[in-house]
Amino acid sequence: MANVVITGGAGFLGARLARDLLAAGSLDVAGDGERPLSRVTLLDRVAAPPDLAASDRVTVAEGDLAGLVAPGQAGRYALAGADVVFHLAAAVSGECETDFDLGIRANLHATEALFAACRAVGTIPLVVFSSSIAVFGGSPELPLPAVVEDRTLPNPQTSYGIQKFIGEQLLADYTRKGFLRGRSIRLMTVSVRPGRPNAAASGFMSGIIREPLAGQRAVCPVDPAAEVALASPARAIEALRCAVTSPDDVWGGRTAVTMPGLTVTVGDMVAALAQVAGPEVTSLIDWVPDPAVAGMVSGWAAHFHSDRAARLGLAPDPDFTSIIRKHLADTQPR
Repeated sequence: MANVVITGGAGFLGARLARDLLAAGSLDVAGDGERPLSRVTLLDRVAAPPDLAASDRVTVAEGDLAGLVAPGQAGRYALAGADVVFHLAAAVSGECETDFDLGIRANLHATEALFAACRAVGTIPLVVFSSSIAVFGGSPELPLPAVVEDRTLPNPQTSYGIQKFIGEQLLADYTRKGFLRGRSIRLMTVSVRPGRPNAAASGFMSGIIREPLAGQRAVCPVDPAAEVALASPARAIEALRCAVTSPDDVWGGRTAVTMPGLTVTVGDMVAALAQVAGPEVTSLIDWVPDPAVAGMVSGWAAHFHSDRAARLGLAPDPDFTSIIRKHLADTQPR
């Protein structure tokens, strides 16, 4: 039997991952063979979606992560029986730039508390940490290369990126010491995200598709020529699952794996939307430059050569049109 804990389990990716695991019904942990999925525990500050909360294979614990994993609390009990822990809970990029203390509390202190709790229970679970391509950036002494490769040195230029890189390194050291089995996967910006907008600086990459498709106006704060790297929700879930199922010798060490991404311009994204839904939909996009957001986007890596991920069987989305069509299929009423 396999027990799974998902921090941030009530969020968009966490809930989708939980549904994916439950639908599969079993999980291969590090190439040891499929095991029936016994329980999924969701830890989050907000209530879980009703369908997950109603499942007899799901346990929900609500509260701040650091408190939930403290001795005697529900999260600590869940970790004691967990074979796999997905750490997805985080404050997003825009929040961390606006509120430094929030980022330190949510992305650093809570992560440290989770890893310490995993060590304390003594069961050496496999821990998957959702890192980010925000760990890459450019500075005068270390310019961002034209193409980010597996050997490219992280050089984060935002609080969020720094906090994610610290998490990667902390997990690597806990793994080196034998306290747990850690694997970090650097996720691309996910588009198209359903639901409400969030405070991520990259939020417009979903908003300029999601809102017009719903008949609502959306603001694009960057130039159409701006290049971005992204992945569909399905590809992000595939990368997270790959981090669990890959055998140790195939995964290849303690450093983070950068998932493959699709490189497009923002103008390409809007053109794909017009192809799928028509020009009347793209007319709902207002191009209103925001120097702060544009400055952040210009500093993001947009081209990746992810050899390790390719060896693990991961691939980028074929094109943005297919991402939009999949979003429509996933969100249309049934």
